[in-house]
Amino acid sequence: PLPTTPQPTPPPQVAAPVPTAAAPVPGAFAADPGAFLQPGVAAEPGKAMKALTFAREQIGRPCVWGATGPGAYDCSSLTQAAWRAAGVTLPRSAPEQTLAGTPMTLAAIEPGDLVFFFDDDSHVGIYAGGGTMVHAPSPGALIREESIYNAGESAIHRVIRPS
Repeated sequence: PLPTTPQPTPPPQVAAPVPTAAAPVPGAFAADPGAFLQPGVAAEPGKAMKALTFAREQIGRPCVWGATGPGAYDCSSLTQAAWRAAGVTLPRSAPEQTLAGTPMTLAAIEPGDLVFFFDDDSHVGIYAGGGTMVHAPSPGALIREESIYNAGESAIHRVIRPS
């Protein structure tokens, strides 16, 4: 018998990735499915990313109450400056910023959205994705990115998509 030539082995079959839905972000706002907005209330991705990029560039700068940048910020001046960098004008204070956009559910939050804390909306951060935000936490601290749940989920009061 003649020796046979080894045949090349075919490459292994790799299954195409199966798309999966993003896991919903847990949150107090998610309990009301009727609160989701109609089509057409999507964030402008370019502006939201510009705002988020600006906010991330401030990480490590001091948080000083009443400061408005560029060397230091308080929570609302950080979000104001971030969105200004994206071409959107926001009011100066956190409570005023709650009126400067479209209310969103926590389950529908997207990067760039503003997250307000406590019943008086006295603190605000800019959502960065993955359950985190960039914010100026308190005087004496440094601007940083951390979980939106650090103060407990019940501290999250509202989410606004700037417009």
